[in-house]
Amino acid sequence: MSLKVEDLRVYYASLKGDVKALDGVSFEVADGEIMGVAGESGCGKTTLGKALIRLDSRMRHVGGKVTLDGEELLIDDDPAMRRRRYKDVSLIPQYAMSAMNPTRKIGRMIADLVGAHGRSYAELTPELERRLRLVGLDPEVLGRYPIELSGGMKQRVVLVLSTLLNPSLLIGDEVTSALDVTSQKAVARALVEFRDAGFVGSMIIITHDISVLFQVADTIMVMYAGHLAEKAPATTIIERPLHPYTQMLIGALPKVGDRYGEQELTGIAGRPPSLLDPPTGCRFRDRCPLASAKCVEQPPFVEVVPGHQVACWEVTA
Repeated sequence: MSLKVEDLRVYYASLKGDVKALDGVSFEVADGEIMGVAGESGCGKTTLGKALIRLDSRMRHVGGKVTLDGEELLIDDDPAMRRRRYKDVSLIPQYAMSAMNPTRKIGRMIADLVGAHGRSYAELTPELERRLRLVGLDPEVLGRYPIELSGGMKQRVVLVLSTLLNPSLLIGDEVTSALDVTSQKAVARALVEFRDAGFVGSMIIITHDISVLFQVADTIMVMYAGHLAEKAPATTIIERPLHPYTQMLIGALPKVGDRYGEQELTGIAGRPPSLLDPPTGCRFRDRCPLASAKCVEQPPFVEVVPGHQVACWEVTA
């Protein structure tokens, strides 16, 4: 087992109280698995990614346990996570194209990063150049400044950079956002190729774009308002979703081949609840067409068939 998350709770402090961004999240990611995370803005996707690498000091780890390759990740301990970050667990951050220092050449940035982890840039250069070629980049980009690269090129450089030390877990947050369709496809293909080549043990890919997850993910986990709604193989989530929220998300996607006049897209009425004072029970119940009196109690996130977990009373009752 690569990653095991048990009852993870991560809050943000605010002047009005704690924002319960992650409120009891449990799941597993197997060795070699690419798991996609989907959901609306504010559902906890990015918080989950940052929490697993301890990237945001505003976060407060309230409870739960995270284990990577049998060893606990001390996600509430900055010095401990600093030693494991990039080497054992790595991140392609949201807005990764702006993550590189514009005043330093790319090769110099990479040299500083690997040097901070006790590795020699000269020793890693042959492998670095090989991986750049794998994603369609000439090694001469190491002598360029980030501003000299296109958006897609920057994203591929960050992918190579974040996996150079072969981490057990890679977290990609909106890795294809703001890219044109051709660049999206190139980055998605590179993610799968890097997994298949053994450059990374397993991946968590966070995005609003479920169509991207369908291209790259083995499984998809759907989040809503700090809770888990559903997790299943990618094909199952797209073709046979069980949770009403997942069904409505999929129903809002246009279908390839349909003409404009033939598409019957339906939105999701209402908006997610405030996580300052979230409702008891199922957090989707105020927007759910299947809500009943039972939904005032929080449904457990249980396996309904092998590999398919859902948190919904209408499905599990």
